[in-house]
Amino acid sequence: MTFDILDYTDEQLEKLTTIQMQLLRTAQKKKNELVRGMEQDLKMFRMLIMGNGTSVSNLYELKKAELQAELDYQIAVLKEQLIYSMELNEPVPDADSDQENVGYIVDYSLSYTDRYNIVRAYYLAIENPVERMNLYTNDDVAKRYLGSYYSTLYNVLYMYSQ
Repeated sequence: MTFDILDYTDEQLEKLTTIQMQLLRTAQKKKNELVRGMEQDLKMFRMLIMGNGTSVSNLYELKKAELQAELDYQIAVLKEQLIYSMELNEPVPDADSDQENVGYIVDYSLSYTDRYNIVRAYYLAIENPVERMNLYTNDDVAKRYLGSYYSTLYNVLYMYSQ
């Protein structure tokens, strides 16, 4: 994913925590949706004015400027909220999420590989191998979140426990 909501270098992106990266991904997706929505609205307006025979008028340019101003405002608000949340380094609470019950980020928009890496890093940070395996075995969120990757990670964690 290309991140253009914030002007961060690759080095700055690498230094972001998991939570900050999740916030950045979510905000970037929202920005992309806003831009796409504006483009679709503009396309529909162009078809409408061409159908009415007013393609020579400046209505299209006026509508484009109006939509661009609204888009710029919404992106500025989104960017401000993102910067604030990233400074707090806390995930945005989500009522439908299992995040409160586990110590890792639960973001179903991530690929299974990313989910696997996040959960693996969390459990490998637990030094006691018996405690690690007990926690992982009883982690119902991980079972749902990782899907078929759950058993793969179980095997990896088990090997580290030996």
